[in-house]
Amino acid sequence: MVAQPQRQFARKLRQDMSLPERLIWSRIKTRQEGLPAFKRQYPFGPYVFDFYCAKVKLVIEIDGMAHSIGDRPERDQIRDDFLRERGFDIMRINAHDILADVDEAADGIYRYVTARLSGTL
Repeated sequence: MVAQPQRQFARKLRQDMSLPERLIWSRIKTRQEGLPAFKRQYPFGPYVFDFYCAKVKLVIEIDGMAHSIGDRPERDQIRDDFLRERGFDIMRINAHDILADVDEAADGIYRYVTARLSGTL
Protein backbone atom coordinates (compact mmCIF):
# COMPACT_ATOMS: atom_id res chain seq x y z
CA MET A 1 0.00 0.00 0.00
CA VAL A 2 1.25 3.47 -0.86
CA ALA A 3 0.75 6.32 1.59
CA GLN A 4 -1.15 9.36 0.35
CA PRO A 5 1.90 11.66 0.70
CA GLN A 6 3.85 9.36 -1.68
CA ARG A 7 1.05 9.57 -4.23
CA GLN A 8 1.03 13.36 -4.00
CA PHE A 9 4.83 13.45 -4.29
CA ALA A 10 4.68 11.18 -7.36
CA ARG A 11 2.06 13.46 -8.91
CA LYS A 12 4.35 16.48 -8.37
CA LEU A 13 7.30 14.59 -9.89
CA ARG A 14 5.20 13.84 -12.99
CA GLN A 15 4.76 17.59 -13.46
CA ASP A 16 8.46 18.36 -12.86
CA MET A 17 10.23 15.67 -14.89
CA SER A 18 13.79 16.40 -15.96
CA LEU A 19 14.63 16.76 -19.65
CA PRO A 20 16.09 13.21 -19.90
CA GLU A 21 12.97 11.83 -18.20
CA ARG A 22 10.68 13.73 -20.58
CA LEU A 23 12.66 12.51 -23.58
CA ILE A 24 12.47 8.85 -22.52
CA TRP A 25 8.80 9.18 -21.58
CA SER A 26 8.02 10.57 -25.03
CA ARG A 27 9.43 7.31 -26.48
CA ILE A 28 7.95 4.73 -24.10
CA LYS A 29 4.56 6.18 -23.12
CA THR A 30 2.81 4.84 -26.21
CA ARG A 31 2.26 1.15 -25.81
CA GLN A 32 3.83 -0.81 -28.63
CA GLU A 33 2.12 -3.94 -29.89
CA GLY A 34 3.34 -7.01 -28.06
CA LEU A 35 5.05 -5.00 -25.33
CA PRO A 36 3.75 -4.10 -21.89
CA ALA A 37 2.89 -0.60 -20.76
CA PHE A 38 5.13 1.70 -18.75
CA LYS A 39 4.12 4.01 -15.92
CA ARG A 40 5.99 7.13 -14.87
CA GLN A 41 6.77 8.36 -11.37
CA TYR A 42 5.26 5.23 -9.86
CA PRO A 43 5.10 5.18 -6.03
CA PHE A 44 6.11 2.00 -4.18
CA GLY A 45 6.65 1.92 -0.43
CA PRO A 46 9.03 4.72 0.52
CA TYR A 47 10.20 5.20 -3.09
CA VAL A 48 8.99 6.64 -6.37
CA PHE A 49 10.26 4.94 -9.52
CA ASP A 50 11.12 7.15 -12.50
CA PHE A 51 9.47 4.55 -14.77
CA TYR A 52 7.98 1.13 -14.12
CA CYS A 53 6.98 -1.83 -16.26
CA ALA A 54 4.76 -4.03 -14.08
CA LYS A 55 4.63 -6.97 -16.51
CA VAL A 56 8.34 -7.71 -15.99
CA LYS A 57 8.74 -5.90 -12.61
CA LEU A 58 11.30 -3.54 -14.16
CA VAL A 59 12.17 -0.28 -12.44
CA ILE A 60 13.89 2.23 -14.71
CA GLU A 61 15.89 4.97 -13.03
CA ILE A 62 17.39 7.94 -14.84
CA ASP A 63 20.59 8.93 -13.05
CA GLY A 64 21.77 12.50 -13.35
CA MET A 65 25.02 13.88 -11.97
CA ALA A 66 23.66 14.01 -8.42
CA HIS A 67 23.62 10.21 -8.31
CA SER A 68 27.43 10.10 -8.27
CA ILE A 69 28.18 12.55 -5.46
CA GLY A 70 28.03 12.53 -1.68
CA ASP A 71 26.10 9.68 -0.09
CA ARG A 72 23.87 9.24 -3.12
CA PRO A 73 25.62 6.13 -4.53
CA GLU A 74 25.23 4.41 -1.15
CA ARG A 75 21.57 5.45 -0.89
CA ASP A 76 20.93 4.18 -4.42
CA GLN A 77 22.53 0.84 -3.51
CA ILE A 78 20.35 0.50 -0.39
CA ARG A 79 17.27 1.30 -2.48
CA ASP A 80 18.26 -1.17 -5.22
CA ASP A 81 18.89 -3.92 -2.64
CA PHE A 82 15.49 -3.22 -1.01
CA LEU A 83 13.75 -3.50 -4.38
CA ARG A 84 15.66 -6.60 -5.55
CA GLU A 85 14.71 -8.36 -2.30
CA ARG A 86 11.11 -7.78 -3.35
CA GLY A 87 11.58 -9.22 -6.83
CA PHE A 88 12.15 -6.04 -8.83
CA ASP A 89 14.79 -5.66 -11.50
CA ILE A 90 16.45 -2.24 -11.77
CA MET A 91 17.76 -0.61 -14.93
CA ARG A 92 19.78 2.55 -14.37
CA ILE A 93 20.37 4.82 -17.34
CA ASN A 94 22.77 7.74 -17.21
CA ALA A 95 21.01 11.00 -18.09
CA HIS A 96 23.96 11.96 -20.30
CA ASP A 97 23.40 8.81 -22.40
CA ILE A 98 19.78 9.81 -22.96
CA LEU A 99 20.75 13.31 -24.00
CA ALA A 100 23.38 11.90 -26.37
CA ASP A 101 20.99 9.46 -28.09
CA VAL A 102 17.48 9.15 -26.69
CA ASP A 103 16.40 6.70 -29.38
CA GLU A 104 19.23 4.30 -28.52
CA ALA A 105 18.36 4.56 -24.81
CA ALA A 106 14.68 3.82 -25.52
CA ASP A 107 15.63 0.95 -27.84
CA GLY A 108 17.78 -0.47 -25.04
CA ILE A 109 14.76 -0.46 -22.74
CA TYR A 110 12.64 -2.24 -25.35
CA ARG A 111 15.37 -4.81 -26.07
CA TYR A 112 15.64 -5.57 -22.37
CA VAL A 113 11.87 -5.89 -21.86
CA THR A 114 11.58 -8.09 -24.95
CA ALA A 115 14.37 -10.34 -23.66
CA ARG A 116 12.69 -10.59 -20.25
CA LEU A 117 9.36 -11.49 -21.85
CA SER A 118 10.94 -14.16 -24.04
CA GLY A 119 12.83 -15.63 -21.08
CA THR A 120 16.26 -15.04 -22.59
CA LEU A 121 17.34 -12.97 -19.57
